[in-house]
Amino acid sequence: MTTSRAGKPRRFSADDLQAFIERAFRAAGVPDDDARTVAELMTRLDLMGADGHGVFRLPHYIRRIRAGGINLHPDIRTVRETDATALVDGDNGVGHLVVSRAARIAMDKAEKCGVAWVGTRNSNHAGAASIYAVMPLERAMIGLYVAVGSANHLPPWGGVDMLLSTNPIAVAIPALEEPPIVLDMATTVAAYGKVKTAAQRGETMPEGWMIDRQGKPLTDPKRADEGFLLPIGGYKGYGLSLIFGLLAGTLNGAALGSTVVDFNKDDTTTTNTGQFIVALDIKAFADLDTFKRDVDRVIREMRSSDRLPDVESIRVPGEGSHATFQERSRSGIPIPDSLLDTLNALAGELAVPVLSE
Repeated sequence: MTTSRAGKPRRFSADDLQAFIERAFRAAGVPDDDARTVAELMTRLDLMGADGHGVFRLPHYIRRIRAGGINLHPDIRTVRETDATALVDGDNGVGHLVVSRAARIAMDKAEKCGVAWVGTRNSNHAGAASIYAVMPLERAMIGLYVAVGSANHLPPWGGVDMLLSTNPIAVAIPALEEPPIVLDMATTVAAYGKVKTAAQRGETMPEGWMIDRQGKPLTDPKRADEGFLLPIGGYKGYGLSLIFGLLAGTLNGAALGSTVVDFNKDDTTTTNTGQFIVALDIKAFADLDTFKRDVDRVIREMRSSDRLPDVESIRVPGEGSHATFQERSRSGIPIPDSLLDTLNALAGELAVPVLSE
């Protein structure tokens, strides 16, 4: 761990950060095993560089728990089921617990059927999508995950009423010698978590992330409420957000459109967040090693293809987060001073040891 209040952010080991998150959840009333599970997933997101979804979210989660907006003892259960599908009711539990349960069910079913689709309802915000898409990799499967965002920041194309969210998708595909391909993207140009982290760090946003209600660029993240996010690819991104919302929300009996609760502002109302995860057993379609070897070949072809002038390298999805994971595993997870102050103030409120060296 290194320290520097005037310069670079301080760094903390994954073990120290996970322990801090775990004791905060325990102090807020989360059962020990559940606190450990959520802390592990959140820390992994920070290791991967998903800074808007890791420990950054802890104060908000704790605030919602203390306000009674999350059920600390949920009965997470399967309410509909076939051999290859399931619908999981999260009973308003912590989203990470609900989705990780759904992922395990999907993998178990895919081992028998070759592919499985598991949806969720009555869930909550569960962090970045990739953390769940990569779970099936443990069993040599492809993972696909989609969620309804936990607050609406996107209007229908051409409108100003915010009826849709970032509605992200993540896909993880294993390789043989190369790191897996992991696509994790919102249907908006930027995820709202990036807006929140930019605001906390005192940074401005690039033009193209948001516009105001007159259609002018909005670059001050502290004025985010005055505008809305822009979809990727114009009307195509709007279409993807809508379709993903119908599949992850409406199909599961979860919220979409005007029924989505803004969990950033409302700490007490049940969000009824919806997600789905698909696990696909590669062995149902191809020889596993042959497939992985072919993925290696494709990755290397992408990297070695001719580049435009001034382009230093070509990467594939997930390459950056893999490198970040390795670097942060060695050197620690950077925590900006503003976030560290917030976390340690939270520790004081919960009467637990602060995150320190």
